[in-house]
Amino acid sequence: MKTLQVVPDTSQTTATPYDSIWGNPDVPVQAVSGLDQVMLSNDKLFVVMAVALIIWFGLVFFVFRTDRKLDRLERTLNERIAQNEE
Repeated sequence: MKTLQVVPDTSQTTATPYDSIWGNPDVPVQAVSGLDQVMLSNDKLFVVMAVALIIWFGLVFFVFRTDRKLDRLERTLNERIAQNEE
């Protein structure tokens, strides 16, 4: 019967390309930067929510800006049509 080998949790000091359970000692490691610590923390849900909110705010900003530009263009077009009718 095979037993599962417990690997010490090194997620705070090193980052590996795979989960520490499946990694072996030959896997190269590197120091964790500030952003990587946030992404590797237990609260990844908040990071995903923040990215989704940034995308939604960007889309809403784009739609409102486009609507304002179209409104301005429609007013200009209506003014020119009114001038040509006179």
